[in-house]
Amino acid sequence: MRALIIDDSRAMRSILRRIVTGLGFETTEAAHGQEALDLLHEGLAPDLCLIDWNMPVMDGYTFLTRVRDEPAWRSITLMMVTTESEQRQIVRALAAGAHEYVIKPFTPDAIADKLALLGLLPAEAGA
Repeated sequence: MRALIIDDSRAMRSILRRIVTGLGFETTEAAHGQEALDLLHEGLAPDLCLIDWNMPVMDGYTFLTRVRDEPAWRSITLMMVTTESEQRQIVRALAAGAHEYVIKPFTPDAIADKLALLGLLPAEAGA
């Protein structure tokens, strides 16, 4: 399984990388949505994208909608991992095609539990 971590914070990318590599994922990182979109256009085929909302160049919501508009990428599981905690933002992201939504700060178990619910981990890995 391959995960694409999209966050403008190098520290947050590092935290997420440690969590998901510990769960068996190979990872690639992008500092903003446009960089991530470029990776997809170049042929990167992640199973999962972990997406921050607030980033320069292209925010996570725009990235999410661009991925959902492209039929070839519809099978990618998209999970927002962001400080945006307003119900309106959560509903907006889920309505646009996000599969899950995690609010920062989070625990490693919260990420594992969400991935298990999405069927990307064995159920016992997220327990």
